[in-house]
Amino acid sequence: MDPAAISFSAMHFHLIGIAGTAMGSLAGLLRAKGHRVTGSDEGVYPPMSTMLEGLGIEYASRFDAANLEPAPDVVVVGNAISRGNPELEMVLDRGLVYSSSAAVLKEEFLRGKHVVAVAGTHGKTTTSALTAWLLERADLEPSFLVGGVCENFGVSFRLTTSAYFVVEADEYDTAYFDKGPKMWHYLPRTGIVTNVEFDHADIYRDETAYRFAFERFVNLIPRAGTLVAGWGSPPAREMSVGAFSPVESFDLAGPSDSPHPRWRAFDLVHGPEGTAFTMAHDGEAYPRVQTPLHGSFNVLNCLAASAAAHSVGADADAIVEGLRTFRSVRRRMEVRGEVAGVTVVDDFAHHPTAVRGVVTAARERFPGRRVVAIFEPRSYTAQRREFQEAYRAALGTADRVVLAALFHPERYDRRTGMDPEALVGSIRGDGVPADYIPDVDRIVETVVAESRPGDVLLVLSNGGFGGIHGKLIERLER
Repeated sequence: MDPAAISFSAMHFHLIGIAGTAMGSLAGLLRAKGHRVTGSDEGVYPPMSTMLEGLGIEYASRFDAANLEPAPDVVVVGNAISRGNPELEMVLDRGLVYSSSAAVLKEEFLRGKHVVAVAGTHGKTTTSALTAWLLERADLEPSFLVGGVCENFGVSFRLTTSAYFVVEADEYDTAYFDKGPKMWHYLPRTGIVTNVEFDHADIYRDETAYRFAFERFVNLIPRAGTLVAGWGSPPAREMSVGAFSPVESFDLAGPSDSPHPRWRAFDLVHGPEGTAFTMAHDGEAYPRVQTPLHGSFNVLNCLAASAAAHSVGADADAIVEGLRTFRSVRRRMEVRGEVAGVTVVDDFAHHPTAVRGVVTAARERFPGRRVVAIFEPRSYTAQRREFQEAYRAALGTADRVVLAALFHPERYDRRTGMDPEALVGSIRGDGVPADYIPDVDRIVETVVAESRPGDVLLVLSNGGFGGIHGKLIERLER
């Protein structure tokens, strides 16, 4: 059945800020349902420009009130759009109907579905993509929206007539007129909280406010639903006590005298081809699991996705086969190229905990090789002074560290902003070679000049980082 057939009537949606990952995916879902979709943004470039053009979605490459002629039925305002945007000002002046991406997703696609919503500070994207793949292997054909391209599907979204919808549940704010997190809109029936660790200091005043966002998310799960909670994260474990639904807890195996989670992984074996482990649910072991994913944090993602899939009826064989055949998400330990024995790896990690986990995973994937961590402090968290010591510990697990410039240094002062020179000095003081090199082209020249066969150039950034991946490969080839 064509998913467009489930639409009651086609409408015209216009998305301000259409080139964002979530907005672009929403545009694709709306188009798949049969709506007319237009949009606007600045600096629309591949792969988003290519995706939108392939979907037949018209978009303008600059914001202009003329883009709202004729007036659309609904204007979707991206969460990066603020007052002063010419299109937003026209929407308000003319009294046009407007909404947020999260609210439109809820009303157009999630209401009436069994929503598997994946929340947490770390691991959301991989766990969402993996959960969708496990349900696919169980012949449940889920719809999904994930904050990255799922390699198994080749897309970041899909619309089917299935009863199941997997959505990455982001804790970032919804829109300029709705400062609550997007995940509060997503009607979770099966809700995953992978872990909770303070992040997004730009919108959460402190750890208490950040934790409350997840507590309310847990409170939205109905009694007939399921909460999947990471037992190794004290906040996630504590807030699960207040859940009205059954709880499927998960963690790596701990001491024999500690309370066991319902889902456990033990006998982990890390290697260049991935990770093998034994998984048990309520003491009953599954067949031995082999996954191409690397790192203990990804084993936790496997447990979370398995628990969610099991809760909606996926059997053990489908789960184990899905874990074996999962191909990850782009920009998660993605090998961008290898030249003369030097491997360039791209990863989205930006929180200190994620950075440490990815460096460890790189050592497991490339044993015996020198890991050069090239880090761009781009997110608001990454540029804050209070996280500086955590980055010292995380980056210091690499063999060599190169720190790039802050993405927006003008947003911080000496009290609030990271001091890159001081951070590099402290890493050197711990015995790890480190340099602060603000300019991307200078980073490329420096790193390539000292590279030797066997090196792993691990690029860590949640943005484009000035196209550094392609520049490294091009320079290595020269």
